[in-house]
Amino acid sequence: MANKRPDPVNQAMAGVLRHCRSLLKVSVNRPQMEVTMRKASITRKTSETDVSIEVNLDGTGKRSIATGVGFLDHMLDQLSRHSLIDMTINTVGDLHIDMHHTTEDTGIALGQAISKALGDRRGIRRYGHCYLAMDEALSRASIDVSGRPFLVWRTEFSADKVGEMDTELFREFFQAFAQNAGMTLHVETLHGVNNHHIAESCFKAVARALRDSIEIDPRMPDVVPSTKGTLGGEG
Repeated sequence: MANKRPDPVNQAMAGVLRHCRSLLKVSVNRPQMEVTMRKASITRKTSETDVSIEVNLDGTGKRSIATGVGFLDHMLDQLSRHSLIDMTINTVGDLHIDMHHTTEDTGIALGQAISKALGDRRGIRRYGHCYLAMDEALSRASIDVSGRPFLVWRTEFSADKVGEMDTELFREFFQAFAQNAGMTLHVETLHGVNNHHIAESCFKAVARALRDSIEIDPRMPDVVPSTKGTLGGEG
């Protein structure tokens, strides 16, 4: 009896099945990548303020903010929403004196929380910038998450207050924030008339620059972005 010649169609189908089984085996045996959320909490209590903050750098901008200063709450709401950092901020301060301690200490604790969540800053993009327009106001923010804190503030207001908040306190907030987050931060308003718009464009610009600078770079997720190999103040 003559040997049957193999059917080329059946051979092709068998090859496809073998390939599918090998893919399935690889998929089943492949270890799942662990995703660690970058979270931190800070509690800071002095004779002037009591601040508690929780952040999640890999969030979606969920927030719960209560500082006792309405306009500051509004600005922090923008900072969380547009940076996509989840924030829970509760500050009780000596508002019977003024808003300085509440504003500054909230900036200190928020900067500390973000720095803590960043850890050794491995994998981050490090740099971020944004031009942010809000009606007639245009502000620019640039960030280097370098570990070397510095603030350049070139923003002016035509009134002493926005709402109930002293406009001079916006600089105090960002000074405290940059110092304790370990960031170089430049904020400049290129044009603006309405003081509410000027302040809000600054916070939103910082938020967008912050989002870009702390995101994980998928091309270098395990590398500290510095030629020195560290971002502890010398990167």
